[in-house]
Amino acid sequence: MTLEDLNTLPSSPADAALKRCCGSARWAAQMTARRPFRSEAELLDAADRLWTALEPKDWLEAFAAHPRIGAGSEAAQGAHEWAAHEQSGMRSADSQVRERLAEANREYENRFGYIFIVCATGKSADEMLALLEQRLHNTPDRELAIAAVEQSRITRIRLQKLLNE
Repeated sequence: MTLEDLNTLPSSPADAALKRCCGSARWAAQMTARRPFRSEAELLDAADRLWTALEPKDWLEAFAAHPRIGAGSEAAQGAHEWAAHEQSGMRSADSQVRERLAEANREYENRFGYIFIVCATGKSADEMLALLEQRLHNTPDRELAIAAVEQSRITRIRLQKLLNE
C-alpha cells in the first residue's frame, strides 16, 4: 500500500487498515478522517498527536489488541503476522526465560489490569523480561504512561510497514 492508496481508500477499509497499526477504534477513526496525508512524515506526526490526545480507555483498547509477550504462536494466531515478527526475539528464548515471562506477565496483568506493552522489535527475550520485571515496580499511573509511549512506538513501526506492504 502506498500513501496515495491509504489516502484514497473508502473510509471503512482505511479504518480497518489503520486498526492493524493501532487497535484503538477512536484513533483509527480520527486518522481516517484526517486524510489525505501529504507525506509519511505528516502521517506519523498525526498518529503521534492523535494518540497522545486520547483517553486512557482508548489506550487500553489498543493494548488489548496485542498478544502477550512470549505467549507462543498459538496465542498469536488471532493477531496479525506483524506481532509475530515483532516478537521474533522470543524464538531463541530458553524454557526458563519463557516460564519467567509467563509468570511476570501474570503478575503484571494482576497489578495493572492489562497486558505488558513493549515495543519488542529488535529486543531479545532476555531484554523484554528485564524490562517487564523492572516495570512491575512502577506506580499504575507511571506504568500507563510508559505503556502508552511503547504503543506509540509500535504504531509508528506498523504504519511504516503498512506503507511498504
